[in-house]
Amino acid sequence: MILGCTSDAGKSLIVTAICRLLANRGVKVAPFKAQNMSNNAAITEDGLEIGRAQYLQALAAKAKPCVAMNPVLLKPSAETCSQVVVNGVVNNEISQQPWMDRKTLLWKEVQHALSQLQNEYDQVVIEGAGSPAEINLRAGDIVNMSVALECQADVYLVSDIDRGGSFAHLLGTWACLAPEEQKLIKGFVLNKFRGDPLLLGNAMDWLEKKTGIPTVANLPYYRHQLPEEDSFRLGTKWQRGKINIALIYYPYASNLDEFDPLIYQDDINLVPVHQNEDLSDFDALILPGSKNSGVSLEFLRSSGLDKQIRKFKTTGKLILGICGGLQILGKQILDPLNIEDGDKTGLALIDLQTEIAADKSTQQTSINWLDNSVKGYEIHHGKTVADQQVLPFMKENLGWQQENIYTTYLHGVFENKVFYNWFMKQVGGRENGFEWGPHIDSELDKLAEMFAQHGWL
Repeated sequence: MILGCTSDAGKSLIVTAICRLLANRGVKVAPFKAQNMSNNAAITEDGLEIGRAQYLQALAAKAKPCVAMNPVLLKPSAETCSQVVVNGVVNNEISQQPWMDRKTLLWKEVQHALSQLQNEYDQVVIEGAGSPAEINLRAGDIVNMSVALECQADVYLVSDIDRGGSFAHLLGTWACLAPEEQKLIKGFVLNKFRGDPLLLGNAMDWLEKKTGIPTVANLPYYRHQLPEEDSFRLGTKWQRGKINIALIYYPYASNLDEFDPLIYQDDINLVPVHQNEDLSDFDALILPGSKNSGVSLEFLRSSGLDKQIRKFKTTGKLILGICGGLQILGKQILDPLNIEDGDKTGLALIDLQTEIAADKSTQQTSINWLDNSVKGYEIHHGKTVADQQVLPFMKENLGWQQENIYTTYLHGVFENKVFYNWFMKQVGGRENGFEWGPHIDSELDKLAEMFAQHGWL
């Protein structure tokens, strides 16, 4: 089990590395995270929803992704509210329960999922969440030391040394644990190290004298092209000599890893835009998915970005809306059950009307488009209808097009070479796309090689 002193210590990446390393050695291995909080979700073959990180870890393990790998997924939809997905399906009853009251409802699901994986696999690699030292949350814990104690896991505690204060983090976290929990800690891990290892001096010996636990690995700061769990690059600016694409970065933007095929191309500059600015010089505009289209829409209005998007439409350059972005670009979002933020008037740049329905559409989708197979996934509450003058795009009832506005409910389209090249042709870029899946597989092997060199397995 991999625990972290803080969020973003690198737990997900380390679990991913271990899964691929063991799989390459012929071990039948599976990842597990009892509860994840992220708006980056994935859909399994049977149409169930799990965290994107656990889906990637399953691919690393060369295992079929399933809900047992992430039985509880929390998807933030407001400042103090998250949609609770249990065993791949939204559970509205639990979503309305106070946070600390959920353990009695969810713990049995965690136990069942963990037991299922233990029965089916030779090795389970478990990821914690945040920090196990959050004293205020321990009573409701279903993801950290409760899981470790349940299966008597060998626990490794990770600290992000790039932030500074690693030895204090490790010592303090260890000290916050109960004695029976401390006994499960087998090693400390320094992660994201840059510089000369000699600078660490005898700090690791000092830490072992304090705790009795060795520091078993010093992992380097590792650059990769794998999906991030819930972070996204901010701060890039328009650059001369590149195809510049503005990505509207509103609150509750979701599934942003689907734009990785754009981020990692040298000739493309994807710029997250989260404040009012003139967009006219950009070559294209993308509105991504959103966990709460109504709140995202209100942000556009309050920031003035709605006016900039309308101004951009008059340039005739391409605007692409994916899922929530599709809904926002339409005329109206009806929310009769108040699932998101009530009824909203959209930007009205394409003649679509969406109603937020009780049932969520979650499925992997494969279509034939431009004489090629295009694969992706759907994950939306919205049911959309178009006026007669609006043309279908990609597939009937999956996407629509009107003038320079293109929309689709299909996530993951840029991971398909044919869509990437189509998009580049529209914006005047190079048609140099490739299938993203094999690239990710290669990145996983490189990650495993790094871990084999610097890790403890």
